[in-house]
Amino acid sequence: MTHDPQPIRADAEPGGLRLDQDRLARKLDALPPEAPVVVMIHGWRYAPGFARDCPHGSILSLDPAPGDRRAVSWPRHLGLDGTQGLGIALGWNARCNPWRAQHRALQTGAALAEIARCVHDRTGRGVQVIAHSMGARVALAALPLVKPGQITRLILLAAAETRGRALKALQTPAGRAAQVINVTTRENDLFDAFFEWGIHLGFRTSIGQGLGVAGRGQTRANWRDLWIDQPATLKVLAALGHPLCDPPRRICHWSPYLRPGTIALYRALIDGRVCLGELPVARPGRRWSRLVLGAGGFGLEAGKPLGRT
Repeated sequence: MTHDPQPIRADAEPGGLRLDQDRLARKLDALPPEAPVVVMIHGWRYAPGFARDCPHGSILSLDPAPGDRRAVSWPRHLGLDGTQGLGIALGWNARCNPWRAQHRALQTGAALAEIARCVHDRTGRGVQVIAHSMGARVALAALPLVKPGQITRLILLAAAETRGRALKALQTPAGRAAQVINVTTRENDLFDAFFEWGIHLGFRTSIGQGLGVAGRGQTRANWRDLWIDQPATLKVLAALGHPLCDPPRRICHWSPYLRPGTIALYRALIDGRVCLGELPVARPGRRWSRLVLGAGGFGLEAGKPLGRT
């Protein structure tokens, strides 16, 4: 069989999950037993088949189209070439207003759950998930729909989800069995504030503010808030062999994967070279502290709306 490094394409459509089951089966059969299977999920404003907004030609592709500064290839940098690991690129229609996208993200959790069941039924292994922004809602929405071990780890990047929904997902059998790394940073404060006030009218708190001390003050052994903007965190990560460079901008929703060194860290988590227990436990910085540090470099283009997330 000719080596085919491209990720498996999966799309959540109104009629259900569209997935090439035969190709998935061939790729799983050829995958070494220790190699991870990783489902990658985009966030807001992406949608399969919509030119520059198609995630399969952008961050979920081995070879993103040039010209988009946010189009960093997740599968390439995570080593998901079909031999070291298998990538499954889950697309969903988030090309709509953020309120409708929130609803669609919840519905797309069923597609992720179906993928996890397919992989587990064929191989007995669980999938890992890496998701950005509203893709985190997709990831957490799948946990009530799967059995323990079918989804083993979630890496959430600048997640657009509430503490309440995250806590409910963690209380399910699959949620108690899975590891969750919540990668957050004060560079995302503007977007967290929009999520909390623009969508939830101030009645909900984003997990971008952390979850470790939420829920009656109880910490959770399988959840880690990873504050990549905090000096204490950076010191521990550097000691683990994963130094992070300075963030690209003071305010940037894409910092958790654009910041040099971050994707290499996620790859190490995925393949087991770094484990959850080694990650630092650090207090978050004061909200808006990135903004207070200076007024330049906002990560937003003047006169343009918020982009894809």
